[in-house]
Amino acid sequence: MAGRPRDPKAPRPAAGHKANPPLGPRAPFSSPPTDRSKTAVDDKSRAGNTKAAPVRNKSASLFDLKSFLATPGEGRTLANYRRNEIIFSQGDSANAIFYIQQGKIKLTVVSEQGKEAVSGIQGPDEFFGEGCVAGQAHRLSTVVAITDAVTVRFEKAAFVRTLHQESALADLFIMRTLARSIRVEADLVDQLFNSSEKRLARLLLLMADFGNKAGDNVVIAKVSQETLAGMIGTTRARVNVFMNKFRKLGLIDYRDRIEVRRSLLDFILHDQPHIKL
Repeated sequence: MAGRPRDPKAPRPAAGHKANPPLGPRAPFSSPPTDRSKTAVDDKSRAGNTKAAPVRNKSASLFDLKSFLATPGEGRTLANYRRNEIIFSQGDSANAIFYIQQGKIKLTVVSEQGKEAVSGIQGPDEFFGEGCVAGQAHRLSTVVAITDAVTVRFEKAAFVRTLHQESALADLFIMRTLARSIRVEADLVDQLFNSSEKRLARLLLLMADFGNKAGDNVVIAKVSQETLAGMIGTTRARVNVFMNKFRKLGLIDYRDRIEVRRSLLDFILHDQPHIKL
C-alpha cells in the first residue's frame, strides 16, 4: 500500500535522522494494574474506623424461662397467699406485675356507690397486674386469692427490661395477654346474648378448663355463690336455683368443692348463639 505523497514544501529530514512512522489507530485506554493486597489492607483499615452494630451473643447467656418464672432473683420475689388474702387493692400504686405459679385469684371492682363486681378469675401460668406496663398508675381492681396461691412478683422496670432482652419471655407474655383479651371479648358476647343460666354454665366450664384437660369430670375449687353471681351479673338466689338445677340434671355435683361434668358442655353448646361473619 503506497504512503501519502510528501509535501514538496516540507523540510527534508536531516541526514541520519529516521522519520517518525505514520500514526496508526489509538490504543484503548487501560487503568494501571492494581495491587490487590494493598487494596485489601486499605479496606480493612477503613472498616476498623467504623463501629459495627452490636450483635447479641446468644451462646454467652442462655435464658432459662422456667427458672425465671419459678425462682426469686433480681427484681422478682416469691410470695405465698392464703385463701381470701388480698394481694393488692383497688387504688394501690401500680408498680409490679404478677405471675401465678399455683392457685387461683379473682379480680373485683367496687363502684363509687359501693357495688362490687367480679371482673375475672385467673389461674396458674397467667399474669395479672400487667396494666402498669402500659402506663397504668393505680390499680383498677382488687385481687384476692380464692385458694392458697403462690405468685412471683416482678418489679416493673426489671420486667420490662427482661421483656426487651429475652424473646422467650416476650412471646409468653404476649400470648397470655392475647388469650385474656380474647376471653374478655367472649365474656362480653356471653353477657349480651346469653341468659344468666347459660352464663353460669359457661363460667363453670371455663373454671374447669374443659378443652385443655382430659377426662369427663373435672373438680374445681369451691367458689362462693356470691362470687359466681358477681361474675355473671345476677343475684345469689338465681345462682342457687341454677346450681340446684344443674345438680339434678347430673351436670355438676358440689359439696365441699364443685365437680363439673362434660355433659354440661353439651348443655351449653345446644343453644349457643352464633355471630354471622
